[in-house]
Amino acid sequence: MRKKLKITEGIFPMPVLMVATYNDDGSVNVMNAAWGTMQGRNTVALKLSETHKTVQNIKKRGAFTVSIADAAHVKEADYFGVESGNKEPNKFAKTGLTAGKAETVDAPVINEFPLCLECEFIEYQQNEYGCGVIGKVVNVTADEHVMPGGTLDISLVDAIAFDPYTHGYYRVSERVGEAFKDGLELK
Repeated sequence: MRKKLKITEGIFPMPVLMVATYNDDGSVNVMNAAWGTMQGRNTVALKLSETHKTVQNIKKRGAFTVSIADAAHVKEADYFGVESGNKEPNKFAKTGLTAGKAETVDAPVINEFPLCLECEFIEYQQNEYGCGVIGKVVNVTADEHVMPGGTLDISLVDAIAFDPYTHGYYRVSERVGEAFKDGLELK
């Protein structure tokens, strides 16, 4: 038997994305964004309102990075979602995390998050269905510890997902099947 649930952002899992930019003074700004996805092979769509400091920075700099949050840094990732860069100018520094400059865009890479997409700002969209930042992915980097033998092992990324029903974070790390292969058995 099925039961009704409250209408919410009800797709699970939702990614826990760390969107990083530089502030006007060159300091690092990061926000937690669960409403984001790949719109195409090299296009990212993030549902972010213009009131976010991050969006203001993206428009000024023309760039941003998107890192995949991991279980080892769930506290810091959550902090980036509960504290506003408009209210706390030293938001990133308070976490103790470190950052370096992205290879291809004018945005920071958070060293502690193992997987990072470097993005050029394409446009800001706003219409009756919502608003958001569209970016072109121009480079992807991964920390060597998640690349044994030179190949990305997503289980080592130890990514976390957001559950909108209970407001929990969950690990997304165990491989359970082979895409584009397992279903062929039913053909």
